[in-house]
Formats: sequence, structure tokens, C-alpha cells
Amino acid sequence: MRFAFSTLGVPGMPVAEVLRLAADTGYQGVELRAHPEEPVHPLLGTRERAAVRGQFADAGVEILAVAGYARVAAARDAAGEEELAHELSELVLLAADLGAPYVRVFPGGGDRPAAEADADAARRLAAVAPLAAERGVRVLLETHDSHRTGADAARILGPVGHRQIGALWDVLHSWLGGEEPVDTHAALAPHLGYVQVKDVASAEERAPLPLGAGALPLAAVLGTLTRDPEDARGPVPAPEGSYDQGAGGWLCWEYEKRWYPQAADLPDLLAPGRAHLQRLLSGPTADS
Repeated sequence: MRFAFSTLGVPGMPVAEVLRLAADTGYQGVELRAHPEEPVHPLLGTRERAAVRGQFADAGVEILAVAGYARVAAARDAAGEEELAHELSELVLLAADLGAPYVRVFPGGGDRPAAEADADAARRLAAVAPLAAERGVRVLLETHDSHRTGADAARILGPVGHRQIGALWDVLHSWLGGEEPVDTHAALAPHLGYVQVKDVASAEERAPLPLGAGALPLAAVLGTLTRDPEDARGPVPAPEGSYDQGAGGWLCWEYEKRWYPQAADLPDLLAPGRAHLQRLLSGPTADS
């Protein structure tokens, strides 16, 4: 298992500093928040994209994903449909230019009827799948907001049925949705790209905490990733019948410093956080 962190935890930090931080703390990858507040976003020019890609290559750090804010299950009029299609395409092109394998998108269905939100999201994701395939990028729907659980996300991803459209498991939101980790994994395994880990004190107190200092069942989540679930639902859209997680898969720490500025600064937490994840992945020791 490889480790990454999201730049949501270091808002506005220049790329060179992000790379030094990753190298100094033993993280192999970075999830780039793709927002105009940040150094990397879809309005970046061709030369700037090439420069960022070169910086990461020189540092030996991978760009895990471009974390976009497209909401694929939201209600939209005709103009909004065109705007969303353009946004999705631009995120895919940015990821491809940077050499990132993944793009993150949100559901954003709000309080729409589930059947309508699911159908619209599946249709929109299916529409961008050919471009994603052409550019070698997977678009991942995060378990979030209107579709918090693995079961919720699978209702969208199953009908799409395309290898380039998958899932990003945000462990906070599946937990908030009341879903057990083993059930989330079973629902998402046919589609899973990577997993976002984090920790909070409770469902009501969601300021980010150091990994292991909060209430999230991280040990149970990581325990599910060491084996293929026997009851995974839906067709696995990989020719070899496997999925991206497991050996060589990614865990990404999404520390939400941008939304909670009073939280402790992430840089000093990164190395202990990685060590905590490694201990959980190793399982209980013989004398524990």
C-alpha cells in the first residue's frame, strides 16, 4: 500500500514546498486540490502544466489525483448540462497533462429523488468515459453528500459499467451514512480506485484530527483492503478481474485544514500519520 496526502491539508502551499514535504515525510503521492485558490487548477496553461509534471517527476513523487468539484448528480438545465460536461472534460485533460491517473468528482444530488439523481449521474459519467479512456484517466465518484455510502455510489456506477469510471471511498462519509466498512468495501470493490482516510472526534465534531485520535474505524477500513471481498456486488470492470486497491494501492490522507483553519497544521502530523496507517495495515502484533 502506498501513501498520499491531499493539498486540502496545506491550502495554497507552492508545489515545491508540497514536494519537499512529501519527500521528508515518506509519502509517495499527492492528491492535488484542483481549485483556483491552489497552484494547480483547470485554468493552468500548457507550459505551467508541463512544469508541474516535471517538478513531481524530478522529486520522485506521484500525482495521485486531480480533486475536482464537479457535481454529477445535481439538477441542471440545458446550459448547466453543457457547463458540467465542459468541467468534466477539463478535469480529465488536466489530469492527463499532469500524468495523474485519477480525477475526483462529487455526487451533489442534494434532496433530489434518488432515481433521478442516480440516472443523471450515470448518464453524465458515461458521457465522459470515452475521453477518460483515450487519455488514460479514471474518473472517480467520491462517497460524499447525497451518496455517502458504498451502496449509494454503486447505484450510479453499476449502470455506467465502464472501467474508466470508478469510486473513491471517503471513509468519513460512509461512516456518517451508517454503513459498516465491510459493506462499503463489498459495494465499491468492483469500482474502487483509492481510499481517502481521515479522523474526527464525532459525527457532530468534524474538525480534522491526527489519524488514530478520533472515532473513525480506520482499523476496520484498512482490514477490508487486505483481501478481495467474497460478496463484492456487480461486475468487476477490469479485464484481469481485479481492482486497483490491495497490493500497490493507495491510501490518501485528506486533512480538511482549508475548512477548519483552527485545526493543527498538517506538516508535523504527516510522518506520525503514515506510521499509524502502517501499523494498522500490519495488523495486531503477537503480544498485543
